[in-house]
Amino acid sequence: MRRLINKFKESVFSVLPITIIVLILAFTIAPLTKSAILGFLTGAVFVILGLTLFGLGADISMIQIGHSIGSKITKTKKLFPVILISFIIGIIITVAEPDLMVLGEQLSKIIEPVVLIITVGIGVGIFLVIAMLRIIFKINLRLLLFLFYISVFVIAAFVSSEFLPVSFDSGGVTTGPMTVPFIMSLGLGVAAMNGTGGEDDSFGLVALCSVGPIITTLILGLLSDTSALTYTLDKVSLSDDILLSFFVNMPNYFGEVAFSLAPIAVFFLIFNFIALKLPFREIARISVGLIYTYLGLVVFLTGVNVGFLPVGQMLGGAISLSDYKFALVPVGMLVGFFIVAAEPAVHVLNEQVEEVSGGTIKKSAMLISLMCGVAVSIGLSMIRVLTGISIWWFILPGYTIALTLSFFVPKVFTAIAFDSGGVASGPMTATFLLPFAMGACNGLNGNILTDAFGLVAMVAMTPLLTIQILGLVSTFKTKKLKDKEYLKLKGDDYNKLKNNYSSKNDKMTDEQPIIIDLNKEKEK
Repeated sequence: MRRLINKFKESVFSVLPITIIVLILAFTIAPLTKSAILGFLTGAVFVILGLTLFGLGADISMIQIGHSIGSKITKTKKLFPVILISFIIGIIITVAEPDLMVLGEQLSKIIEPVVLIITVGIGVGIFLVIAMLRIIFKINLRLLLFLFYISVFVIAAFVSSEFLPVSFDSGGVTTGPMTVPFIMSLGLGVAAMNGTGGEDDSFGLVALCSVGPIITTLILGLLSDTSALTYTLDKVSLSDDILLSFFVNMPNYFGEVAFSLAPIAVFFLIFNFIALKLPFREIARISVGLIYTYLGLVVFLTGVNVGFLPVGQMLGGAISLSDYKFALVPVGMLVGFFIVAAEPAVHVLNEQVEEVSGGTIKKSAMLISLMCGVAVSIGLSMIRVLTGISIWWFILPGYTIALTLSFFVPKVFTAIAFDSGGVASGPMTATFLLPFAMGACNGLNGNILTDAFGLVAMVAMTPLLTIQILGLVSTFKTKKLKDKEYLKLKGDDYNKLKNNYSSKNDKMTDEQPIIIDLNKEKEK
């Protein structure tokens, strides 16, 4: 019960800021109808309840399933089972991703949702295999990221400008509330059994699984005729009885989420029967967790699709048609800053980061860094909407800087940063911020495909910069603290440290600059 209450409090504090911001806008520069406001408030209640149930369910079921499977497949010491199981898991977990469903529906005018989901699923499956092999063979993550992102931009150079933002968005929405807890715990299980300590190598799975869908979707764009794509935004219509519309639409999500979760549940039961053989009590506990997860996702998706999506589109359109259209940038940044706190996968990642790092990387610092990154990304996205600047001018320098930073920060910060990019762009981004940009772009008579889509990609990119900057600051502070502490050493303590250093091999160690500083201090 205590855990449920804590999850509820966390959900309330996550959703409350964005609710207040929307209400202020609705009564000032972007007036909304009473039904729209009531619908949004009802949606906020649904989102809070959905986040609470989902968070509890993910802790009990998804994380446990992923960790158990990851530990077991590593024990086999055979590559084929690891490759096969990772590929299957990558596909079935992608099919269950709610924000991919949302993006698929939004893109149904230019591409069949099933085609998009299968394409993205194959990308995740292939790159989850690569991520597992990276942990087992201890391959440098920086090297892989560098090679794969170079490949991304080479392929992207040949894809039409209309399809390019869609391809990058597909990578962002892939790693959401279903994928993140599962594959992160899968990585922790593999890393623990592989003797890597679980910190540096267990992160980076989300990062690699975000690259795969971009590449496969870009290839789909190359193989298809995407040069003449157009996108017309449908006018949002709200029922007079807005409360009834929630319960009318909810059965649709009962079916969708059941269809998505069923492969995971079936795969787990089969794998448990063949290999895991967990006790009945553990199976029952995981089953209860899956029920919580199922109900949470149903309530959450109902809230964001019925309450948040139309209001986001209305707000964007209203501001763009007002005398304050340039307010899109600060308003977008403000909404982006707070909305990331309502992403379910963000809390899962932050908690696991703090746990695995032994508390050295605080989840509060992670959250603030993510919020700042997303705020910047939405501000830049609104500039794209207002000016029509190509997404190339943002993603190419952004990823270049991010990849360059990876050579100057500790490995764990690079892995966490690229993981964070995936988790920040979840269902809240797809169902509120993207419709906000689409509504604004439509109001300004812009090209929705080239100017509005790509927002998810921008949200996925900026945390790569902010988290790695956090890593640089953290490293600098730690170095300063160490120097300060060692400089306090006197007499025998100093000699002991110096002798200890001298007895080591000639390789550079963390203590070498400190010894030099100590010698300089002694000379003074």
